[in-house]
Amino acid sequence: MTVTLASATVCRRIRVRGQVQGVGFRPFVYRLAQELKLAGWVRNDGEGVDIEAQGAAEAVDAFIARLATEAPPLASVTSVEAAEAPTSDACGFEIKVSRHGTANTSVTPDSVTCPDCLAELFDPANRRWRHAFINCTHCGPRYTLTRKLPYDRPHTSMAAFAMCPACRREYDDPSDRRFHAQPNACPVCGPQLSLRDAAGDPIAETLARLQRGEIVAIKGLGGYHLACDAGNAEAVARLRERKNREGKPFAVMFANAASVAQFAEMDDAERALLESRERPVVLLKKRAGCDAALPGVAPGLGELGAMLPCTPIQFLLFHEAAGRPAGTDWLAVPQRLTLVMTSANPGGEPIVRDDDEALARLQGIADAWLMHDREIVTRVDDSVIRAAHPLSPRGEGGGEGASAQFIRRARGYTPQPIKLLKPGPSILATGGFLKNTICLTRGDEAFLSQHIGDLDNAPTCRALEETAQRLMELLEIEPELVAHDLHPDFHSTRFAADFARSRNLKSVAVQHHHAHIAAVAAEHRASGPLLGLALDGVGMGTDKGIWGGELLQVDGERFDRLGHLRELALPGGDKAAREPWRMAAAALFALGRGGEIKARFPQQRAASAVAMMLGGNAHTPPTSSCGRWFDAAAGLAGVREVAAFESQAAMLYESQAAQYGEVEAMRDGFVLGDDGTLDLLPLLARLADEREAGFAAALFHATLAEALTVWVERAAQECGIRRVALGGGCFLNRILSAGLRRRLEAQDFEVLEARLAPPNDGGLSLGQAWIAMQM
Repeated sequence: MTVTLASATVCRRIRVRGQVQGVGFRPFVYRLAQELKLAGWVRNDGEGVDIEAQGAAEAVDAFIARLATEAPPLASVTSVEAAEAPTSDACGFEIKVSRHGTANTSVTPDSVTCPDCLAELFDPANRRWRHAFINCTHCGPRYTLTRKLPYDRPHTSMAAFAMCPACRREYDDPSDRRFHAQPNACPVCGPQLSLRDAAGDPIAETLARLQRGEIVAIKGLGGYHLACDAGNAEAVARLRERKNREGKPFAVMFANAASVAQFAEMDDAERALLESRERPVVLLKKRAGCDAALPGVAPGLGELGAMLPCTPIQFLLFHEAAGRPAGTDWLAVPQRLTLVMTSANPGGEPIVRDDDEALARLQGIADAWLMHDREIVTRVDDSVIRAAHPLSPRGEGGGEGASAQFIRRARGYTPQPIKLLKPGPSILATGGFLKNTICLTRGDEAFLSQHIGDLDNAPTCRALEETAQRLMELLEIEPELVAHDLHPDFHSTRFAADFARSRNLKSVAVQHHHAHIAAVAAEHRASGPLLGLALDGVGMGTDKGIWGGELLQVDGERFDRLGHLRELALPGGDKAAREPWRMAAAALFALGRGGEIKARFPQQRAASAVAMMLGGNAHTPPTSSCGRWFDAAAGLAGVREVAAFESQAAMLYESQAAQYGEVEAMRDGFVLGDDGTLDLLPLLARLADEREAGFAAALFHATLAEALTVWVERAAQECGIRRVALGGGCFLNRILSAGLRRRLEAQDFEVLEARLAPPNDGGLSLGQAWIAMQM
């Protein structure tokens, strides 16, 4: 195209920042310039997208305005800046080769296969019919295959696959939606799918094995899944046994929302999350009959973790089960196939990523391996999420914008930055011990890593170090300060200290519950003092005590402990956190009813020893943990004497409360001391003699919410602050969160809750970074 420059010609140098690489932004700019008859060029660089546009003044103004308003679906434009530039005799508009430089842009998360690609995938006449790696500029892998920025094919794991002539023509054609689509490929030139040691069609054979009750390891975007038929009780039980996953719920993959509706309830917000481009696991309320239809998937719980297909491989399994219909109409009607789809992470270790690793670590767990030859650069688990009700007034992009509460933030969302109130020094924050994540900051952006896991094994500890190094390299961030938890024995703390020492940097210790509240303040861009309720299982206090039920006043890097829950003894130390009956015994002892312990827990051989421990105050450290109060209440109700996984008793107790329904709070169920201590023993005295388990659970939740409200109100009257942040894993309890929010808002509090990061320890590193930035 030749552009004739009129006398009223202007030239602008334009800088676009945000999530603008790997989303088809340069082709979009090219087509827009063609439409408006502009000359110039566009290119990627470390800052984002760099543009020079020249033409009629009104056309250039329209061009600049439309860059943000008409950006491609996966793009997220944070700023468009334009400056005058000298005009020239330039003709035409071109896409220039990317320019290298220090990165100051973000990497696009992986995204679900788009409708256009699905239409091709299921069209027998299309050359990509049933191609397991179909993608375009609007969908497919990004973060998990990118080695470095700028986002170009040589910087991804697709560099190993040279495009065939047909794919190259698409890649070079500005009118094609695969114009500069970096992972572009087809069955001729792209990655290949194979079922190990099996002949025939890999998808058809994989489905046949799943339908026979076998467990198949399936390579996905960020690692391997272990899959089995969710309706086959024997297969589910076998997977539990082999994976050593007693009781912990599995996620279930369905073909579409219509299929989910047979097993779980969902409103518009929940459906929007299910069908969002991020494709998280969404927690939904079970329908009657769900447990019978999906036996052993989520035993005893009121919610089902549901997800829809994200990758072409997953879509193809459901397509095969549907009989390979042509077109996409089948995706709108219920399908029979349901698949358990759980991370392949034996022993709580990181998700398996490499093929050799999968064959070695999944031996004895998987019966078959569905593999491919495209390397996974970054391991990433599925995100787990629930819709937040009522809808939050603020959200940022995709499913997140549907107002979600994260249980686990990973695939589809990382490494999207969280915008902070103001810029500061670059921080590396290393998180805590459980549900570890790391956080890097750059300017006014915080990059929270994907879920890494619990640091109780060497592979996860190595994964923490690998993730930190990878994000620093990918985002080209050189930390100026390192932040970590106050606990000296966490691997995250030791890594932070070693990292800081090796680079001659300062490291700062951040108290655990201060970090929980700071994480909420950070995402809400809050400034000035606020109250914070930090309720979780455990965190070291400034007095080296075991905290977990804290009322704080927070102002940036400073905090005051205004009060805490009454301390309960931990008979046997950490063991009490895994055995709720011990916390019930501690409550009985605190009530002066220690003589009942042995009779109430006849199945526990250690009951007599625990009673003696409590009587002699031996090996019974005190804790203010709200999580342990939940365990005590659940233990008194006989919900679960020994937990198979963290928070199991509390989750089952919440399900009982939800099933029973709302009740009035016990007005005399708590005592608020002059020293700021909140004592719930009167409530537990009532629950110890309650025979109706559902009512007991509902009463505990209602009374706890009421007690916390009274506690916060008194603190607010004393300090004059009516803004409160809620942080810590206990706020994943939907009944507690909703009941407390409703009560606080009724008393004119501004309530801040975690929405862009998990309220549990998965968001801890964000809070550590926010505090360190202000030091």
